[in-house]
Amino acid sequence: MRFLICLIAAVFLTTAAGPVRPASAQEGDLQSAVSGFAAGDYDATVEAIKAVSATKSERALVILQALQTGNLQIVTDSSAVVITTPAGDEGFKATDAATGADAGTVATDAIEEVRINNRVRRELASAIGTLTLFSKSDSLRMQAADSVFTSRDPEMAELLGEAIAGEKDADVKRAMLQAQAAITLAGDASDEDKIKAIELVTERGNQDALTLLTTVAGTSEGELKAAAAKGVASLQARLDMLGWVQNVWYGVSLGSVLLLAAIGLAITFGVMGVINMAHGELVMLGAYTTFMVQQVFRASFPEAFDYSLFVALPAAFLVAAAVGIAIERGVIRFLYGRPLETLLATWGISLILQQAIRTIFGPSNVEVGAPSWMSGTVEITAGLPFTLGRIWIVVFAMAVFAVLTVVIKKTSFGLQMRAVTQNRRMANSVGIRSNWVDAMTFGLGSGVAGIAGVALSQISNVSPNLGQSFIIDSFLVVVFGGVGNLWGTLVGALTLGVANKFLEPMAGAVLAKIFILIAVILFIQRKPRGLFAQRGRAVE
Repeated sequence: MRFLICLIAAVFLTTAAGPVRPASAQEGDLQSAVSGFAAGDYDATVEAIKAVSATKSERALVILQALQTGNLQIVTDSSAVVITTPAGDEGFKATDAATGADAGTVATDAIEEVRINNRVRRELASAIGTLTLFSKSDSLRMQAADSVFTSRDPEMAELLGEAIAGEKDADVKRAMLQAQAAITLAGDASDEDKIKAIELVTERGNQDALTLLTTVAGTSEGELKAAAAKGVASLQARLDMLGWVQNVWYGVSLGSVLLLAAIGLAITFGVMGVINMAHGELVMLGAYTTFMVQQVFRASFPEAFDYSLFVALPAAFLVAAAVGIAIERGVIRFLYGRPLETLLATWGISLILQQAIRTIFGPSNVEVGAPSWMSGTVEITAGLPFTLGRIWIVVFAMAVFAVLTVVIKKTSFGLQMRAVTQNRRMANSVGIRSNWVDAMTFGLGSGVAGIAGVALSQISNVSPNLGQSFIIDSFLVVVFGGVGNLWGTLVGALTLGVANKFLEPMAGAVLAKIFILIAVILFIQRKPRGLFAQRGRAVE
């Protein structure tokens, strides 16, 4: 009896749910659809695109994207359709288009690219848009909605409506509704529908929305024109405010770069009173050390390239610190108390280091790559994107500042360094070896310059002239903030960075730097020791 009840229930559920379609059936449909690309003519390719798209499988999007990029190929002997990637002199590494299975390596003359024309490209773009609109990935669906908003293709309206009906993610659904509104504004809908669409487009809040509403305001009349003009005014006010916020952010990121470049100089200049004109070249050595580390990773550990910076940081610190200690022990220690001669000597050392790098690596820029976790942008809110690289630079600069603060305030070495800074003779009289402190301090400041080079290699060209781009700004930061004071260096770097970014749009990059220089000179006339002056009987 129990068996009979179970049997009746199974039959009922099967009838109610309809026939179950196994995964292999879908794979068979995809295999059959993909084989259409082997026909070789444009009509067959269009039909194959439609058939592949109709399967709505995850693999379908990979196949169509490969066709779009020219990586969908036909093996001439077997007519198999494969996706290829370059494999050096051996030819191409091939994978079966429908299944993704490894198809071995094929020679260049053994494959033929699936040809496309404008008609195929249009069909391909539509199919990819369809698949991304119904993708399981939230980010892909969001990307598809943004693409439709930009293109405002009326042929996507029906598909977009289906996607909206089944969308569960609130953010993605809002983006799809805004894309639908953009199509409405670009089409022949009634003024009433367009006025409703304007409200949705205004919520988008970015430059694309402003451009669309500006066009509508310029080509319409009556209530529609008034609604579009109101939307333009609202968006313009919002974008102006976001522009102000973005300028502050750019100033903070520039200030973080200046902090990294100047903080090592603040240590050596503050403790030792040495005007080190080779400081920029120590930054450059850190950048070239990053390049060398990445070359090793590219050759031996390409799969671990994203972790190369974690090896480059200590390597750059050690290389720059070793060079800095050698400079202090070999040259500077003989010139204490003679600032002009120290300046000339370190300037000569900077020229030697630049020429050495030119001889070893050449005068051109070298390629320093960014790991994947530093690539891309983060949109804090609509119309306010922040690049991940800049965010990590700010975080890294603050981390370096925090570590140095702990070293100087909480360690015995930091205590000795502060003692020598405030009163060298008294420090000597209580048994502190000021010569050793000088060497280690110069090594610490140089090492920090090296790790600054690692960070700067991610946002600046790495060449023998890298250090020269930051040396003047570094001295300005140190003098403005207060010689030898880390908090002064932090405040000075951020202040000059933000001020520079607000002046640039009004005066241009060159005049902005001139104004900043004049302002710092006038400030130093009033406060010769900077914002945060060092204290001590021997401080001058």
